[in-house]
Amino acid sequence: MWGSAETKYFYELTPDRILDAVEAFGFRCTGRSIALNSMENRVYEVEIEVAQEAELKSPSERFRIVKFYRPGRWTREQIAEEHQFLLDLVELEIPVVAPVQFGDGETVLKVPGAEIWCAVFPKVGGRNPDELRTEQLPLVGRLLARLHACGAVREAPHRIELTPETYGRQSLQFLLERGALPSSLEKRYHNAVETICDVSEPLFAEATLQRIHGDCHLGNLLWGEYGPFWVDFDDMVRGPCVQDLWLIVPGRDDDARRQLDTLLDAYEQMRSFDYRSLRLIEPLRSLRMIHFSAWIAKRFDDPAFQRAFGDFGTERYWMEQVRHLEEQVEVIEQSLAHPQW
Repeated sequence: MWGSAETKYFYELTPDRILDAVEAFGFRCTGRSIALNSMENRVYEVEIEVAQEAELKSPSERFRIVKFYRPGRWTREQIAEEHQFLLDLVELEIPVVAPVQFGDGETVLKVPGAEIWCAVFPKVGGRNPDELRTEQLPLVGRLLARLHACGAVREAPHRIELTPETYGRQSLQFLLERGALPSSLEKRYHNAVETICDVSEPLFAEATLQRIHGDCHLGNLLWGEYGPFWVDFDDMVRGPCVQDLWLIVPGRDDDARRQLDTLLDAYEQMRSFDYRSLRLIEPLRSLRMIHFSAWIAKRFDDPAFQRAFGDFGTERYWMEQVRHLEEQVEVIEQSLAHPQW
């Protein structure tokens, strides 16, 4: 059983094919490759031969990170817009890891003999913070403001817009058509999603959408020799800037509010922020839940997803999702009745 047609190609990424692809792009491999942790795509650390070992500034320069994009998710144009954002950030000296540009300036390559798009990145070391210390928040806030300022200068017409329609209703439609929901909970789930979308749409109508990271949680923030930098722009969207902010500080308690205030104070040192967009935090939190369930359902033919999300599709899973979304409806309606911003 191959699973879906898209998943099939990932099983064809044997070690030989991975190394052949890297060498087809102009590198000479030593034969060593290591699979890295990635659910959505297939990512490998590949060792390459270097001409002058003595000239290496870091052992990392002996490796490249090779990313094979899941077929059927992004088009070549969408991947190119992700890469363009990274290149724009590098040009402005904003620390990110941009893809390697080849002789013709291309960064998106097709794997020989397979319907898979691929990109090559340098290896850059860093560590994930478990949580941000008080003194780290201003650094992250200023860096995020610079990232968003860069994101605003160019359009990305092929990337998805983060809206109630795309993340909410379209995800709901897929789940219903797939028959993913148990019949006993389908109506409640449907009603919760529709209510969230209905009450959120007027808020999104007032929001400015632009290029953002889109998945800006601490797992995608690394702390390197010179400070923080973001990785994994695979979920880059056109969305409200507050999406990246609330994912850094996802809590709701008083401590989280103080952290968000610190983050925003630093952000505004580099770029103005529309405080009205803070009303989008709970709708965005809700849409992320809905989108996440549809994301799993779309890929559940992949055994990796079955192992990682063993309870997906069970009555317990969907009962928990319904409960969370119904709670979100109450939180959103209460926040609109008593706005804090």
